[in-house]
Amino acid sequence: MEKQLHETILYPDVSFPYIMYTHTIHRSIPEGRGFNDLHWHEELQITLVTKGKLVIQVNGINHELETGQAILINKGALHVTTHLTHNGQYVSFNFPEKLLAFYADSAMEKNYVLPYTNSSLVSLVIKGEVEWQSQVLEMLWDMQKKFDMKKNWGWEYEVSIKTVQLWLILISNISISAEEAPKYMKLQQERLQLMLSFIHQNYSNNITLQEIADVAHLSVSECNRSFKRTIHMTPYDYLIKYRIKKSSELLISTHYTITEIADRVGFNNANHFIQSFKKHYKKTPKEFRKFRNEAID
Repeated sequence: MEKQLHETILYPDVSFPYIMYTHTIHRSIPEGRGFNDLHWHEELQITLVTKGKLVIQVNGINHELETGQAILINKGALHVTTHLTHNGQYVSFNFPEKLLAFYADSAMEKNYVLPYTNSSLVSLVIKGEVEWQSQVLEMLWDMQKKFDMKKNWGWEYEVSIKTVQLWLILISNISISAEEAPKYMKLQQERLQLMLSFIHQNYSNNITLQEIADVAHLSVSECNRSFKRTIHMTPYDYLIKYRIKKSSELLISTHYTITEIADRVGFNNANHFIQSFKKHYKKTPKEFRKFRNEAID
């Protein structure tokens, strides 16, 4: 089963849909969509940089964050952390909007949740330059501690109360515009998601630019423009990058030969694979495998 762009979050406790991921360049705890992995989900996400610096891209726009800074990402927005300093670490809190609404069709949902989560708001960077932002950041550090500690009696309430307080501070300090642009933006994003999903499902085959464009009912030139505008690379470059990413997973987790791996991830030619891999990782596949295996030992 191939990984989709759409992430279905697996909560540790289904009756309390809330999760905190801790990410580094190498791994995510618990397992999830980590560093350099483009995806979107129905949940709201708040990411806090706990060590180092990172660049997170949301709907094609880059945001640079330093230790102690955070970003709120609205539901449905495509996002990926593209850079993280060597020993960097960040935590992501993910929860559904219904947690903020208390119950379906509540006044809270109608007045304070849906007008924001269904608006043109894509993300909000929280740098701590003003009082309310410092307050929010302090609350996020507290939440991180709550998740890392042994879960005491009533912790779900504590986390929920803190999250709702945090949300109230956020929405009291942001303004949302009701312009019509979001409909067009939304359509753009849906088309891009279709094309990216197609690549993720078919990268091991010979796929053409025409096929990628057809999935979203676009012309080849519009397909190219859409990619460049939102993820700053051509569809072909994205395909190669994705194949290389998949090959790196196979190099670490299997004993396939380099030629077999090249073939499995859609390269017709092992030499082309080795060259592309080296360009991306500054190591040949063989060196990469040796290096990663030694690091694990």
